[in-house]
Amino acid sequence: MELAAAWLVERFPDGLEERDAGGLSELAVFTDGTGESAVRAAFADVSSAPVLPGWEDRWKDFHRPVRAGGLWIGPPWIAAPPDEAVVVADPGRAFGTGAHPTTRACIELLGRIERGSVLDAGCGSGVVSVAAARLGFAPVVAVDLDEVAVEVATETARRNDVVVQVFRADVLSEELPVVDIVVANIELRIVEQLLGRSVAGVAVTSGYLESELPTAPGWTHSDRLELEGWAADVFAMRH
Repeated sequence: MELAAAWLVERFPDGLEERDAGGLSELAVFTDGTGESAVRAAFADVSSAPVLPGWEDRWKDFHRPVRAGGLWIGPPWIAAPPDEAVVVADPGRAFGTGAHPTTRACIELLGRIERGSVLDAGCGSGVVSVAAARLGFAPVVAVDLDEVAVEVATETARRNDVVVQVFRADVLSEELPVVDIVVANIELRIVEQLLGRSVAGVAVTSGYLESELPTAPGWTHSDRLELEGWAADVFAMRH
């Protein structure tokens, strides 16, 4: 169920609902014919029906607050607790609400390591970047190849009143700043290639299943966190 939900929420961030169907959990997305075709191509058991009144706001029920690394992470329509460190993330055009296990795991692992400068490689909505700033890392730089992600990450930083330098870059081919820690919550193949670029002394990586581990020549594996079938790891560069 978690894998299916992760696949759906990445592609349909504006319309995902989880509901009970006779003792089973059913995931519903609100989309058009093109989106329906994509879902049918990915899953064997799919049905469709016209939407009911109020569907425009029903997707909000799926996005609930979570906690990671001592931070409360939630959407703007839910009041944040006044006595906690908060990251407000608005689900929308870029992947990353903070709720996905890989995102939470990255933030948890960041909370365990010595503070320093951070590069969030493939930042998506910027949740990890903002969380890093909240945890005391500085400076924080966020990059993504997608222009929309750059816009959303910039807005996420502004909404949370933290300083994050955001710009567009291909993490595999373009020049990147040299930092103390690089965070890469992206697919395994890209994680492995990024580790080969040696842009940091410590790497926090995720975006893959708990059965997988990045091949990282020149790095020492120092920590791992597994959540709901996904994994995140910490590597230190060998000197």
